[in-house]
Amino acid sequence: MLPWGAVPSRAMIGRWVQEAAAQAGRLLVVLDLACQARVRVLCLDEIFLHRVPVLMAIEPNSMAWMAGQRGPDRSGESWRTVIANWPCLEHVIADGGQGLERGVRLVNEARCAQGEATETVSGQAMTMGLDVFHTQRELERVVQRQWKHAERQLETASQADAKVARYKRQGRDPRGVSGVAGRAWHKAERLFDQAVNAQEAVQQIDAALSWFDAQGRLYCRQTAQAQLDEASQQLHGDCWSKVKRLLSDERTLRHLDRLHEHLTSAVPEPVLRDALTRLWYMNDQIRQAQGDACMRLRQLVVIEQVLCERLCPQWQSAYRCVDELLRHAVRASSAVECVNSVVRMHQGRHRHVSQGLLDLKRLYWNCRVFREGKRKGKSPYELLGLHLPSSNWWQLLQMTPEELAQKLLTQ
Repeated sequence: MLPWGAVPSRAMIGRWVQEAAAQAGRLLVVLDLACQARVRVLCLDEIFLHRVPVLMAIEPNSMAWMAGQRGPDRSGESWRTVIANWPCLEHVIADGGQGLERGVRLVNEARCAQGEATETVSGQAMTMGLDVFHTQRELERVVQRQWKHAERQLETASQADAKVARYKRQGRDPRGVSGVAGRAWHKAERLFDQAVNAQEAVQQIDAALSWFDAQGRLYCRQTAQAQLDEASQQLHGDCWSKVKRLLSDERTLRHLDRLHEHLTSAVPEPVLRDALTRLWYMNDQIRQAQGDACMRLRQLVVIEQVLCERLCPQWQSAYRCVDELLRHAVRASSAVECVNSVVRMHQGRHRHVSQGLLDLKRLYWNCRVFREGKRKGKSPYELLGLHLPSSNWWQLLQMTPEELAQKLLTQ
């Protein structure tokens, strides 16, 4: 693009990147303060860059990258430093690591201590939910291992049968190898049955960890936990110990508790609330159905609308509240895993990813416009409700922190 004499040196480009990274860090302090009141839910996780942990925090609905702190460790004290920057935070979703759990507890203790002196939002306890994504991944990992074990045993039994056939062709006594083959097939059948039962239990667990049952009714904690307990009884062996521990943890179904609390506040009448959630479920299924199934769902939607009309003439306003809550309900930390994969690709391009470079990437990510998906045409900051003087990250870098703060106050 440039003539040879005008091409900057590698050292010059490095100095430019360092200056931009330092400026991005100063701007992010201002932007994070402007986002504090808008961040109510965060997905938390850590990613390791050359054995140094980076503490990541993502707002799930906007995909805004709210924290990317490099080190010094992943202890509870380090996580407390990250979480304490968001005083309006109500709920976090994480994988249940000890450092994360301790960090949330430390922040709640600080909030309670502050709330005793002043009646502010800082006195409210923050809830924590276990990530459904990691639970389901652990389920798939164990069940796949069981299937592979069963397949290997089937191969062993087939080889034993081939040996029996070879002995018979050679005129040798096959009684010894026949007994080995019989035992091998007996073991293979037992392992195959265990894998089938485990697969059915995993499907039942996946259904219980979702929002709705097969009839379109929103799960409650009691129903979902009973289904999880029933499925857990079909999982035998030490390999399922971690899964059973996760499924029995109270925080695994915290997403249902939180959603029911919000729905109850929005629509106090239980009959109307159930009808509206069923209506939302049917409308959501219509977008995925085709042919006759879509036609039947449309008929059910009309019937459900008539029921809502009889229960409450102003049901449309209540339905809008239900639609907003269900569309933004979060039960997994998939958002932070997506950003982790992006950071991992950047690590592959750079020998060293410093804190400044993380800040620069975070500013770029939050200002870039999504090209596809349900967030298409908007940037994470826009989805979060933050109105910037410019949506171009390069133009923001040319502003001073004081100038950016002044423009955010005037908008």
